[in-house]
Amino acid sequence: MLNPTFRDVQAAADRVTGVVRPLTVIAADRDLVPGAQAYLALEFLQYTGSFKARAAVNLVATLVHSRAVPAAGIVAATGRNADLGFAWAAKQFGVPATVFLAAGTSAVKVARLRGYGARVRVGGAGQADAQRAARTFMTRTGAIDAYTHDDLLTSAGAGTILLELAAAVPDLDTVVVAVGAGGMFSGITAAADRLGIRVVGAEPDGSRALHAALAAGAVLDVDIDSVAADSLGALRVCGAALAWARAADVHSVVVDDPAIIAARRLLWDRHRIAVEHGAATGLAAVRAGGYRPRPAERIAFVLCGANTDPADLMATV
Repeated sequence: MLNPTFRDVQAAADRVTGVVRPLTVIAADRDLVPGAQAYLALEFLQYTGSFKARAAVNLVATLVHSRAVPAAGIVAATGRNADLGFAWAAKQFGVPATVFLAAGTSAVKVARLRGYGARVRVGGAGQADAQRAARTFMTRTGAIDAYTHDDLLTSAGAGTILLELAAAVPDLDTVVVAVGAGGMFSGITAAADRLGIRVVGAEPDGSRALHAALAAGAVLDVDIDSVAADSLGALRVCGAALAWARAADVHSVVVDDPAIIAARRLLWDRHRIAVEHGAATGLAAVRAGGYRPRPAERIAFVLCGANTDPADLMATV
């Protein structure tokens, strides 16, 4: 994967503006991060319930504008939020989308995907089986794998969050971003580095792909065991995330599951915000002391997804 640049993020902003929802930013309760001026970037209000819509629009718009869309369109088979983002983006541009899912996938997700106009093919004991079926389909039809076709475009699309956040909060000092595979982290860091904004990359202790890569000096596989694994459970971080974490003013921190659960519940108790555990990971990392803001530091948390069941907000470890 090529490293996204500030120019890539600016170009992505031109493509996604008017298609995706503008970022909403609110001031947090004063005691959410004691001593700091904290803000919440409500990207979970994005179409499809996560930042993935931005990433997908940048990719699909580029394919359409360059007339590179095959007749079979695009394929997604991640089993995660990315599938929803690609299906929704494809519908905006009239591009065919086919999504492959495991047999155990919830009927709600299947219905949402079909509501976006995607052709959904369900089968196989697990998502790995669905991905194999997707590869067979792509070989036969020439369809594009949306998830792997151009990581630079998807990460730059996600990076547009930072441009809108910086416009909403002048003199922003720090942005806290949850890290899974690292696409959103890469795009946001590319923009933040140019704008002089510090980045905190937060990961669950049981899904620390970036933290482990920084310690080892190379991308490597990690074990996954976290309550936030449904959105942050990447076996390895992308090379661009490691490169940007080394090059920019980045603090990589990890936090345990009890702190993540507590932060998610705190967002509900104080703001009536129900997000995924992954989206609460950044707040958890700061409240647990993984990163300590300076007095009056202007710090923002990207709440990146809310495809979750709010019924478990009162759950404990």
